[in-house]
Amino acid sequence: MVTVRLFLSVILLAASAANAVVTASIDRADIDLNESFTLDITTDLNIDAQPDLSVLDADFFVGQGGQMSNTTIINGQIRRSKTWSYVLMPKRAGQLTIPRIGVGGEFSNPLVVEISEPGYAPPGEAEVFVTAEVDSQETYVQAQVLLTVKIYRSVAVRQPSLRDPVVSGVEVLLELAGDDRNYEAVIAGTPYGVIERVIAIYPQESGEIALSPARFEARVLRDGRITGRKIFESEPLVVKVLPTPAPPARFPKATWLPARDLTLTEDWSQEGQQLTAGEPLTRHITISALGQLETQIPAIEPPTADGLNVYPDKPELSRNIEPGGIRGIRNDQYALIGVRAGDVLLPALEIPWWNIVSGEWQVASLPQRTITIVGGEESAIVESTPAATNAVIAAATTPTVHSEFWRRVCEALAVLLLLTWSAWYWTSRSRPPSRSPREPEPLPIHKRQAALLKQARKAARAADTAGVRTAMIDWGLLQWPEDAPRSIGGIAERVSAPLADELRALSRLSYGPGAAAWDGSELANALRIFVVLSDEHGDNKELLPPLMPSTSVRHSA
Repeated sequence: MVTVRLFLSVILLAASAANAVVTASIDRADIDLNESFTLDITTDLNIDAQPDLSVLDADFFVGQGGQMSNTTIINGQIRRSKTWSYVLMPKRAGQLTIPRIGVGGEFSNPLVVEISEPGYAPPGEAEVFVTAEVDSQETYVQAQVLLTVKIYRSVAVRQPSLRDPVVSGVEVLLELAGDDRNYEAVIAGTPYGVIERVIAIYPQESGEIALSPARFEARVLRDGRITGRKIFESEPLVVKVLPTPAPPARFPKATWLPARDLTLTEDWSQEGQQLTAGEPLTRHITISALGQLETQIPAIEPPTADGLNVYPDKPELSRNIEPGGIRGIRNDQYALIGVRAGDVLLPALEIPWWNIVSGEWQVASLPQRTITIVGGEESAIVESTPAATNAVIAAATTPTVHSEFWRRVCEALAVLLLLTWSAWYWTSRSRPPSRSPREPEPLPIHKRQAALLKQARKAARAADTAGVRTAMIDWGLLQWPEDAPRSIGGIAERVSAPLADELRALSRLSYGPGAAAWDGSELANALRIFVVLSDEHGDNKELLPPLMPSTSVRHSA
């Protein structure tokens, strides 16, 4: 038996490796030449190999990276995946291609990204400014418009607060298109940390949408001092909403469904087009629409055909967040039961939809199918309602007692089970409760921080930039657990010089040449004595915990 199981495990592992998939994706679609973005590479291969990023050197600077493993268990099946995330910055504007990236003999899908010239500049030498833009100045009723709000900061801020634009004019639905994104941009030689928020707007009537300026309030940290509260605003925006166009001639009663793209797919519970009479066959039909909410996708009428009973199930609604906005997904499923032997023709399924990119009606379709029903005599197969079908199933599954002998056997087993349960109950009452082993107490935070700083100094002396970033970001998670910085540039805004200057230099080095020649000795020295900058309360200073307790403002790390 062990040999058989081992043989089956080898077969399953080989099949899993054969079906392994490596996918590449980016976190956003609109990218300017001076902005960074994140590339994710995901695989279900259980290997230690790293992605080959050398193919990116021609068109991109490759910055800091991270790695995450994920394990999911669905219906007893274990699925593992690994994702690598890399920060990229384009070297030139235009249409650039992220080539196929190899991981352990498998390759990812290529991606095409459109890199635009920067269309804005900071007002003067602003340290903080806000922009707001929409992806289209014109749209249609119920069609998605993406509003993107960006906050640029070249200095640290305290007590930040963003008020989204106030929408007036026609009635709209508002949905956040994913979580806020953080990345870096370089404008006129000045590095900025950027926070981006994308809001999907769905107008419900024709007219105009008026968007007030986005408003960002914060206190600016400058030279170790905090200024009074400042307000930064973007420009107001107006979007024109066009009326619904007339339906196409072929579909005069078409439901209005605007989207950027739409796919219609089907899946069957079993392969082949042959159905045994009386046995169910399940058909799944999925509509996936980019730029549309899942609740706005119309229901699909169940297919009807002579010789088939059709029982629709409750639809499943979901959504995905993509660079192009929200993708609504509707999955309808139907149970088909053949009631008459012979061939049954399922008609083609056609769904008209409005392409908001090309501005025209298009039709998504599934071809007609012929299903052959076999088995049973025609007169013995009953065309039934759902209630009648349930009655037949209930009658078929009702147990029957054939003899007095089996009834006595059942009674004896019931008595034996009762006695066994009683014995277990009384035994468990007299048994002393078991004590779970004590878990070791975690190290104090200041000791974990000291170990991370030591790790960062060791990596700096070895010119290991990735090791410095990892150790410092982990240290930042302990220092600011409720508002941890996501990059070494963010840590630089919260510590004193010369460490702040060395961290900023390392951050800038990530997107330029010469990383291999970096000398980390100055950074290693700066990590020994520095101060965590105080917050706006002044008297309540949060300083870097030392290796040994100390009351000094400046201390050795």
